[in-house]
Amino acid sequence: MSTRHRALLGLPAALFALITWQVVVHGPLLRLDSRLSRDLVQPDGFGQVLSDLGNIQVAVPVLAAAVVYALRRGRATGAHRWWLPPAAAAVVMALVPVIIEPLKDWTARPGPPVEPPAVGYFPSGHTATAAVAYGSATLLLLSWLRSTAARRSLVTGCAALVLGVSYGLVRHGYHWPLDVVASWCLCTVLLTALSLVPGVGRSATRT
Repeated sequence: MSTRHRALLGLPAALFALITWQVVVHGPLLRLDSRLSRDLVQPDGFGQVLSDLGNIQVAVPVLAAAVVYALRRGRATGAHRWWLPPAAAAVVMALVPVIIEPLKDWTARPGPPVEPPAVGYFPSGHTATAAVAYGSATLLLLSWLRSTAARRSLVTGCAALVLGVSYGLVRHGYHWPLDVVASWCLCTVLLTALSLVPGVGRSATRT
């Protein structure tokens, strides 16, 4: 494992732990979070559309299409362990609710004022769904792209989608900013772990 991979696993995990601790103990970061939310919240149709890109019904089919594509290309070209990257991506996606839901129940964080009284807003499930679904799809497709420009465009598009969902969730008042940032941290760890699987994000090779 490279130093870069260690950093992408360790630093986001530490930041996630810090944010979670602040949420649980109602620390000073929550006051800053509340002020930032008041400045950013402005429910409108644009924010709604962006946040909807994090719906399971939208994001998961994108990953499913990438999984099918990677399976077909891998099998057709005889890539080494062609089934492993798509299977790993599917497992990482399945881990999202397994990790997120218990955290929501444990932290029991109330939502922003524009939301009905309820708890379970931390971390953001929509952000995690978008980040893992679009991020995993990107890592799978990178294995089959040879052009540097195409690879950069794909990564840029993925980042824009995830940031768009995140912005929409905060702007519409569906989540506090820290809910979203915590999901970024968590998903960075998950996607880094996925990138360590042989064949993920790298050029596929024949057996």
